[in-house]
Amino acid sequence: MSLNLDDKKAVVAEIAAVVANAQTIVIAEYRGIGVASMTALRKQARESGVFLRVLKNTLARRAVEGTPFASLADQMSGPLVYAISEDAVAAAKVIQNFSKKDEKIKVIAGSYEGKVLTVAEVAQLATIPSRDELLSMLLGVMQAPVAAFARGLGALAAKKAEDAAPAEEASVAEVAATEAPADAA
Repeated sequence: MSLNLDDKKAVVAEIAAVVANAQTIVIAEYRGIGVASMTALRKQARESGVFLRVLKNTLARRAVEGTPFASLADQMSGPLVYAISEDAVAAAKVIQNFSKKDEKIKVIAGSYEGKVLTVAEVAQLATIPSRDELLSMLLGVMQAPVAAFARGLGALAAKKAEDAAPAEEASVAEVAATEAPADAA
């Protein structure tokens, strides 16, 4: 379907607004992918906070003009899907992980911090933990000393309870022994 000039300007403005806040763009070829696979890819991208869209390459080139991603314009040819994310690794993760499931998605290139990334560099970027994963690792490291202290206190309380139980049994036995002859008399 052909877009009129106003529609094209609207698409370029929308993409330019998304690109303005982005840290990473990954482009992949989607030739021959089925509708169900593309729907699954879009769902996965949405869940990860990645803007995923099939665009006309000329409109994508205009949208990245004057941004740190302008150098990616040379790679924009053929049927491409564009993954754009504010998280540095989210777009790379989504496309890379999905390309393992469906070989018809082929990473072409990416861009991060104004540098064009090769397929291998996009794969490396995808292996880096995301911001949320890093935050949960940090939280785990911060909670470890407190959790260890709590386990130590629990073990100490259990040991004191064990030591107190035999002493309590002995005192009950002594009381019973002293009371038994008095009751027998």
